[in-house]
Amino acid sequence: MVRLPYTTALTTLFSYGLLFAFGQLRDFFRKFVDWFKAKNVKGYAPICLGLEDFYVRRLYLRIQDCFGRPIASAPDSWFDVVERTSNDNNKTLQCTSNTTRCLNLGSYNYLGFAAADEYCTPRVIESLKKYSASTCSVRVDGGTTKLHAELEELAARFVGKPAAILFGMGYVTNSAIIPCLIGKGGLIISDSLNHNSIVNGARGSGATVRVFQHNSPAHLEEVLREQIAGGQPRTHRPWKKIIVIVEGIYSMEGELCKLPEIIAVCKKYKAYTYLDEAHSIGAVGQSGRGVCELLGVDPADVDIMMGTFTKSFGSCGGYIAASKEIIQHLKQSCPAHLYATSMSPPAVQQVISAIKVILGEDGSNRGAQKLARIRENSNFFRSELKKMGFEVLGDNDSPVMPIMLYNPAKIPAFSRECLRQKVAVVTVAFPATPLLLARARICISASHTREDLMKALDVISRVGDLVGIKYFPAEPPKIAEADHDKLE
Repeated sequence: MVRLPYTTALTTLFSYGLLFAFGQLRDFFRKFVDWFKAKNVKGYAPICLGLEDFYVRRLYLRIQDCFGRPIASAPDSWFDVVERTSNDNNKTLQCTSNTTRCLNLGSYNYLGFAAADEYCTPRVIESLKKYSASTCSVRVDGGTTKLHAELEELAARFVGKPAAILFGMGYVTNSAIIPCLIGKGGLIISDSLNHNSIVNGARGSGATVRVFQHNSPAHLEEVLREQIAGGQPRTHRPWKKIIVIVEGIYSMEGELCKLPEIIAVCKKYKAYTYLDEAHSIGAVGQSGRGVCELLGVDPADVDIMMGTFTKSFGSCGGYIAASKEIIQHLKQSCPAHLYATSMSPPAVQQVISAIKVILGEDGSNRGAQKLARIRENSNFFRSELKKMGFEVLGDNDSPVMPIMLYNPAKIPAFSRECLRQKVAVVTVAFPATPLLLARARICISASHTREDLMKALDVISRVGDLVGIKYFPAEPPKIAEADHDKLE
């Protein structure tokens, strides 16, 4: 958890307060300017109204050039970022024909499959010729190909579960599945920092939702004991079922889930476990099988395993792996399976090929090399950032490493200066994070070379000094060099 220093908290609050005050002042004078220029149809309430609209107009638009940057190449270790201009103080942005070649530290290309691959790409092209780009149908009609059936079997075998089901979008995998597993009379206990897809899925289920402190098995047990003792609201009847939902790697923190301890608590109180491995499957573990393999957890102890193909496998979509009974139930009841167009066949083939490379079924050891490289790159980069004095969140082996920025003025300053020096980073602020906890999220890839990482560290260090985000004293150079020599 982030322990925000008092001085940093005060200066950050002051900055947001200043922006809020000036924004309200401008809105006050705007009323007089727009008095005779009503934009709304008479009798209709404005669609955009309230603090959300105020935040977008007065805060987000000022720095929107730092977000949603278009790219003009594959999201490999280096990619082309499209340059944009604005003639109205950032209210609107126009793409130009110019691009800048930048080091990519923002894409979820953990194993480097997002670019052309000697094994995957020819097979994807062949599947495009054979099946076309889309099935133009849902799974229960004409949207199931041999590739879909093969991937479901392969995904289940890869994660160690009896069966699996595919979905065309990772976000929908959570938001559409959770309401099919639990409803009114059930209890969902969710980690406080779970992804928005889990939050919306839990809300849409109709079940009672309770939250436990991030990655705290002790507080989870406390919440479970309290809820089981109290029962359902008003009636106090026993809960029909209880599901505990956690993530393998938390995407905004880079932290690994304390899965063994959480499963022990769930077993003790007879609660089901739902594990979201969007950022961990394929990226961690000796053979890329996620946090279960990394932390020594038997997949049989996890009731529902969810993951996406958008990160480590260079494709799109997601999966649910569970018992055959649960998968059969989802195939008969889940709207995302019954009514949504199935995964694109070339995207399915990309995942199949990527998993075969990881497992070594392509006849090479490239998969093992990729897994070793992502682990080495992640741990090296995290260690060097900490030595420089940055506040870096997350655990070792995690390819996600947030660098804390805090102050709103440092968000655009860090992003723009890194881009100017040809390093593309992703900055994250409210509402994706708490208001005071803005950060830059670095994603490391197996496709990054040591030279790439050294360039990124050099740029980030210089920009960190310029912006003032080295919140801890840097390690003396001599000690850092000695440690580096030992590692070599």
